[in-house]
Amino acid sequence: MNRRENLKLLFTGSVGAGLLLTGCEPEQVAVQNQVAAGGTIGNRTEDEKLRDAQLLSEKFFTEEEFKKLNTLVDIILPAGDDSPSATELKVPDFIEFMMKDQPGNQTPMRGGLMWLDFEADELFGKPFNELGKDQVLQIVELVAWPDKATPEYSGAVRWFNMLRNLTCSGYFSTEAGWKYMDYRGNQPNVWDGVPQNVLDRHGLSNPEKYLSLYLKPEDRGKVAEWDAEGNLIG
Repeated sequence: MNRRENLKLLFTGSVGAGLLLTGCEPEQVAVQNQVAAGGTIGNRTEDEKLRDAQLLSEKFFTEEEFKKLNTLVDIILPAGDDSPSATELKVPDFIEFMMKDQPGNQTPMRGGLMWLDFEADELFGKPFNELGKDQVLQIVELVAWPDKATPEYSGAVRWFNMLRNLTCSGYFSTEAGWKYMDYRGNQPNVWDGVPQNVLDRHGLSNPEKYLSLYLKPEDRGKVAEWDAEGNLIG
C-alpha cells in the first residue's frame, strides 16, 4: 500500500472525526490565510466576519507550544514527493484558530503539549523542543498507536488523537490537500444507456426512441432546450 492509499484511509477515518470534534461543516474549515481573506466560500455574515477578525487578532499558543506543533504536525503529515508538509500548508495556524473558535479544546491541547515536556525530561533530561528527531519519534510512538499504547498513556493517546484529527482537518481542507487526495468533486457524466453486455445478459435492449436523447461527450456544454409544453427539443 503506497503513501497516498495510507492517507486516504487516514483521511476517511480521521477527518470526519476531526470535523465532529470541531463542530464545523467541511466548507467552514479554513486555514488562517483563507479566513483572513474574507471568510469561507459559504458566505459569512458580517457578525461572523467580525468574530473571525477578533479571533485572528488573539494569540493562544506560546512560541514554545507553536514550535512543538510544527514538529508534530510534520510527523503526522510530512512532505512527500508530490505533496507539501503540514507546516507548508499552515496547519499550525489552523489549529491556533480552532483553539480560539472551540475554546473547550484549549485545556486538553495545552495539557498534552505540557506532557511532552514531562515525558522528554523523564526520558532524556531536557525539554521536548531540545530533543533530536529520533528522541521525538520515541515519544510520539508511545501515543500514536492506541492499540499498542500502555494504560498509563491513555490520556496522552486521547490528546494525540485530537491533534491528529485537527491536523488532518486542516491539511485536507486546503486546495493542495484536495489535489493530493485527487478529490475532483462532482464531475459531468455521459449516459448512453445500459451497457450492451448487460442488456444482452438479460435479453433486453435500449429503446431506440431514446438514442438521440442520450448525452454525448461532444454535447456536454450544450444547454438543453424545451418547447412550450415542456418537451425536450435539443
